[in-house]
Amino acid sequence: MKIIRSMVLISHDLLSIQQGADRIEQVFREELHRYGLQDEVSLSLIEDIGRCFALPLVIIYPEAVIYGPVTPQDVPLIVEEHLYKGRIVEEKLAPPYDLSGRIAWVYTRKGSLPAENRIVLKNVGQIDPNSIEDYIAHDGYQALGMALEMDPEEVINQIKASGLQGRGGAGFPAGLKWSFVRKAYGHQKYVVCNADESEPGTFKDRLILEGDPHRIIEGMLIAGYAVGASEGYIYIRGEYQLAIDRMENAITQAKQLGLLGEDIMGSGFAFELHVHTGAGAYICGEETALIESIEGKRGEPRSRPPYPTTEGLWGKPTLVNNVETLANIAPIILNGPDWFRSFGTASSPGTKVYTILGNLNVTGLIEVPMGITLREIITLYGKGIKNGYFKMAQTGGSGGSIIPSSLQDTPMDFASFAKAGVALGSGALLICNDEVCVVDLARVLLNFFRKECCGKCSPCRVGTEKAYQILSAICRGEGKMEDLETLEQISFQLNELSNCGLGQTAAVPLRDMLKRFRDEVEAHIRLKVCPAGVCSLSIPALVY
Repeated sequence: MKIIRSMVLISHDLLSIQQGADRIEQVFREELHRYGLQDEVSLSLIEDIGRCFALPLVIIYPEAVIYGPVTPQDVPLIVEEHLYKGRIVEEKLAPPYDLSGRIAWVYTRKGSLPAENRIVLKNVGQIDPNSIEDYIAHDGYQALGMALEMDPEEVINQIKASGLQGRGGAGFPAGLKWSFVRKAYGHQKYVVCNADESEPGTFKDRLILEGDPHRIIEGMLIAGYAVGASEGYIYIRGEYQLAIDRMENAITQAKQLGLLGEDIMGSGFAFELHVHTGAGAYICGEETALIESIEGKRGEPRSRPPYPTTEGLWGKPTLVNNVETLANIAPIILNGPDWFRSFGTASSPGTKVYTILGNLNVTGLIEVPMGITLREIITLYGKGIKNGYFKMAQTGGSGGSIIPSSLQDTPMDFASFAKAGVALGSGALLICNDEVCVVDLARVLLNFFRKECCGKCSPCRVGTEKAYQILSAICRGEGKMEDLETLEQISFQLNELSNCGLGQTAAVPLRDMLKRFRDEVEAHIRLKVCPAGVCSLSIPALVY
């Protein structure tokens, strides 16, 4: 199967259609076939493209070159010069010319598209995960050796300079968290790898653990040296048996070669590492509940402050990082912060690993530069929507934002998404076509939250149950307009009063549904109609 290397977008608003957009599309398809490019170039139509003074417009990725106004007679030249020979047709660029060949946010995105260089997944599928010799042959543990020759503060400064942000969903600067633990008082400190991946639709951490276990060990060793920790725990959900087996095997191999234990590489640095398996509780993905579980207690979140960086595992300063975050550490030390910043955007450097699921022709696991857009992921990696058209996407698993199609060209980085009022999340992308009902989606998500709530705080325990019952009633055609105000109140209370971040994320699907898809919700109540044709309004809700 050939790889899609270019994407062509043709404006298809009413004015563009009047000026020949349909004929432009037809000629593009004819010319692509003439040059044998039909399998390498994706062709899509876009309605809301702006720049009415230069319509019809044609945008070609990955260069983000903007041509316009384009006529059917211009298409053969554009295909031959740009798509076949790789030369931009300067005389056809759209005005104003200071932005020709650019879309504003492309200035801040670096790296190629599609991503030609993997960071986190570089070794996955390329090496034998059960062989430490194979890992070493692919530059394994070189970064550890380099780090042990530095001062611990210098190692932390390297991570700070790289701009690495936590890949577990919060996006907190990794180097800053490391510095907090480094400065915390205590002779005993710990490093914990959060591999309790319990979000539905998320499996990126599992494949990293299974495909490159020594990368995580090396990252934890470097982190331990930098923050002054002598012991670490990898907390893996109990269902990940293959990942558990490979991590335990990797730890045994590292000990045999003297890479774990006393006096590592003759540096005087000592570090012990343990695997701790969870019992399938979603709440243990929250770092303080995870710590409680390691200590043998019920998995419930702690009140904060104090934070784990000062009072974590057994009351000692503790660094908790996600699997994907730790997988970035060795490459940063090995290649330097500037190299890492050559990927992604200025505000969010590096790459991001996503699981892409839902109504796509191709699903799976991808690693792409930070700042890529949903449109690019859907078209280039998902090979387009399966049936219908793109309606919405959910990022970050059950607690992620529900993003409408109007935001599909927003750069997917922490800063841009925050500015747009949505969250990037941990890396699970659920792509939905027009056959998905947003009320039904929210109902399914709230059913998950009410079942997985630890029960410690009443806003989450009571709020998720109440929200689920209201959404179920709306799906049955029994909703009332005042229910929407109640849902807004529940969303506010979940966000403001829940004891932990996971309780707060339960508010996100409610908030986004009411903010961005209110008309669809009201249609269920006022008209007793499900616009997507999903909710059988006369059939009782399922009892779980």
